[in-house]
Amino acid sequence: MSMKILKFLIFTFIFSFVIKFSDAQSGIVSTQYGLVSGITKGDVHIFKGIPYAAPPVGALRWNAPQPATNWEGVRKCTAFSASPYQPNPVPFLCWSEEFIAPPKPLSEDCLYLNIWSAAQSNKEKRPVFVWIYGGGFVSGSSACAIYDGEEMAKRGIVFVSINYRVGIFGFMAHPELTKEQGKASGNYGILDQIEALRWVQKNIAAFGGDPNQVTIGGQSAGSMSVNALAVSPLAKGLFQRAIAESGGLLPKRIQMTLTDAEKIGVALQEKAGAKNIAEFRQLSSDSVLKLNQGVGILRMGLTLDDYVIPKDYYNDFKSGQFNDVPLMTGWVIGDGALAGPPTATAEKAQKEARDKYGDKAAVFLEAFPANTDAEAKASQVLRNLIAFAGLPSSQWAIFNKNPSYLYQISHVPTDKAGFPNYGAFHTSEVPYALHTLHLWKRNWQPHDYEVQDLLSSYWLNFIKTGNPNGKGLPEWKKYEQKEGFILEVKNDAVSKSGLLKKQIEALQIGGF
Repeated sequence: MSMKILKFLIFTFIFSFVIKFSDAQSGIVSTQYGLVSGITKGDVHIFKGIPYAAPPVGALRWNAPQPATNWEGVRKCTAFSASPYQPNPVPFLCWSEEFIAPPKPLSEDCLYLNIWSAAQSNKEKRPVFVWIYGGGFVSGSSACAIYDGEEMAKRGIVFVSINYRVGIFGFMAHPELTKEQGKASGNYGILDQIEALRWVQKNIAAFGGDPNQVTIGGQSAGSMSVNALAVSPLAKGLFQRAIAESGGLLPKRIQMTLTDAEKIGVALQEKAGAKNIAEFRQLSSDSVLKLNQGVGILRMGLTLDDYVIPKDYYNDFKSGQFNDVPLMTGWVIGDGALAGPPTATAEKAQKEARDKYGDKAAVFLEAFPANTDAEAKASQVLRNLIAFAGLPSSQWAIFNKNPSYLYQISHVPTDKAGFPNYGAFHTSEVPYALHTLHLWKRNWQPHDYEVQDLLSSYWLNFIKTGNPNGKGLPEWKKYEQKEGFILEVKNDAVSKSGLLKKQIEALQIGGF
């Protein structure tokens, strides 16, 4: 038998498994770059570490994601790829190890995604959910334990989690890069997300997913990414629904212009002692990361480049020039603590209200009272919550023509022995919504599992239909400006009219 015929027979044999994905239970799927194999747990096929773009290293550091290289044979995709290069990931404060990227491996070669699918045929068209992690745009990973997609896949969707570049590698702009790339520089992390969504459009059908039923979702910086994708012209048509958890860009959170971002890039290049970008790209990952440690790191993030993100994105939202899709968005009450311990006093808060709001100070102080120091501190935390998530969520919902559903989560996770009680802290809702409490090490009580079933059911219904409501669930009423219905979740769920409406409106009277 000739070698050519043998190769043909082998290829035909493998391909027969691909097109009989369910019958053979082989876990081998054909993607645009080559065949991949995963593992099977029960009915769920799991693929980890599928490349969706070329490694952004060498000349591709600080460049838009480029196509991956085709491979021969079957690529084994059974383990997470390296997480994006970032400061050493370690647990801190309320965020235990389950919420943190694995400490190793870390690499600039990080543009990979993961898929969980219980589809029994590549002819199925299951709704798709693409998860975007948080981490302040300086950290994060799709390999965090609480982002596992197995349970959601069991319940009828195809779950996808993606890596994107963070920190200096994902968001550094520079005039030389802008000239080199023709339109803009920076925002590479968002371009990574867009490239991953393009990959999903081209490949997810092979995993039993429907490219015309894609929901994007994320928390914190992931939520802000969802906001950015909603207004980015480059993401048009790549998704049909959006879930934004704890954080947004409205009204005008992004202040960094491309010119200002480029100045930071030049300062970092000079600090590195590099004559130009070519020399800068030759530095080791660790050397580049250390340059940004403590210098401008908090400013390294989204840029108004008028390419990925429009310069006047607020007016684009306001005028309807954005990717208008069904929306689910909200916050946990602990989001207000992100700004740190409150420092307000009654005297200081009252003076600030008079100085900023003038004759409307009384209206502001009615919403955020400051008759005592304790009251002023509580109002400061509430104000931080509204500014960070409440106002962005409500404004997006008002601008949206498609149905929007807002929530507030007040449920406090069961205590962990020997661990401080941080209340309903930032990110605490994610394991409930993604049905991953079993991967968060705590002595869970029945009411925790009830909230998990409640939230994950709302999330699944929305991913499947664009409406979170379903049989046996408390009614979640759509958000409209007049009534302002917001679903509050403690140990149960109730749609409340006008929840925080007074505070949201008060924060806008000074042109916030």
